[in-house]
Amino acid sequence: MLAIRQDSLGGPEVLRLAEVDRPSPGPTEVLVRVRAAGVNPVDWKVRTRGGSFGNPPFTVGWDVSGEVAEIGAGVTRFAVGDEVFGMPRFPQAASAYAQYVTSPSRHLARKPAGLDHVHAAALPLAALTAWQALVDTAQVSAGQRVLVHAAAGGVGHLAVQIAKARGAYVLGTARASKHELLRELGVDEPIDYTSYDFVQVATDVDVVLDTVGGEYEDRSLHTLRPDGILVGILNAGTAAETARKAQALGVRGTGMLVEPDHTGLEEVAALIEAGELRPLVAATFPLAEAGRAHELGETGQTSGKIVLTVD
Repeated sequence: MLAIRQDSLGGPEVLRLAEVDRPSPGPTEVLVRVRAAGVNPVDWKVRTRGGSFGNPPFTVGWDVSGEVAEIGAGVTRFAVGDEVFGMPRFPQAASAYAQYVTSPSRHLARKPAGLDHVHAAALPLAALTAWQALVDTAQVSAGQRVLVHAAAGGVGHLAVQIAKARGAYVLGTARASKHELLRELGVDEPIDYTSYDFVQVATDVDVVLDTVGGEYEDRSLHTLRPDGILVGILNAGTAAETARKAQALGVRGTGMLVEPDHTGLEEVAALIEAGELRPLVAATFPLAEAGRAHELGETGQTSGKIVLTVD
């Protein structure tokens, strides 16, 4: 089969199309014929730094949408031909930039019937991050004020819609040029972070979803009402320090790392089918042009997600 490989750490130019052996599913796993693969910031971080992947060669990527091509022993959730989507094995290697990928069956869910593979592949990592942060961790409920940073981004644009589906009043930070999009997504109060200090605009907030990190975390803690909570998606390793700073201000703070979750994927699929959630795809590239996809993603200027199509 064909897959994107890299033999060294570095820029987008290290990504190359290569012929590799097709994997076989083990017990409780399925083999997925990948039709589309989502691109996420963690992909180019691994490409550049290696991290838990160690030294190349390896294949990056997690988000996939496709059809079950083969099932391993013990699998009861799927049959050959079922259309599925998911985020296998995260944060361990899934090698999703490829024509085929194996996955534990419970890391996948059935693709929403009305959604094509490109838009389904845009969902798993970003939508599960938003769902696990807002619903599982912060337990957002009707009437609460929710502040989403980078609200037009990959995680942000889905988080806005999930918060609205739960009845929240949503504030979102983005450049002014993206405010019309934010309103279409359901943001009640767009905030131009380039012109205003969001701390002065966003007040009495119940939940902050911090998708930016750095000094945004400290500033965002000051927007919270007593006992409000900040959930950071870039600070899992420093969650204890976040909690300490928050407690000193009479609020709560934590960090999280998204994990595979077929139940969460099914909740996301239900929102899609109810018309309450729609993924935005900023651009698509064929698998062979994964390097170009990374170049675009690393600009940080896209709205929604970038997706690779896999023939």
